[in-house]
Amino acid sequence: MSEKVYKTMGKVGAWNIAFGVIMIVVGLTVGVMQIIHGGKLLSDKKDIMF
Repeated sequence: MSEKVYKTMGKVGAWNIAFGVIMIVVGLTVGVMQIIHGGKLLSDKKDIMF
């Protein structure tokens, strides 16, 4: 019984590490995209007329 629990805990730990790495990559990607688009908005600000 305890061996089954030990294996399950190992699998859950591995999935948590994999999910954490994926979330870091997604977070960095979204952050870079936000910076790029924010810079584009600031550079195009002079073309806006109200």
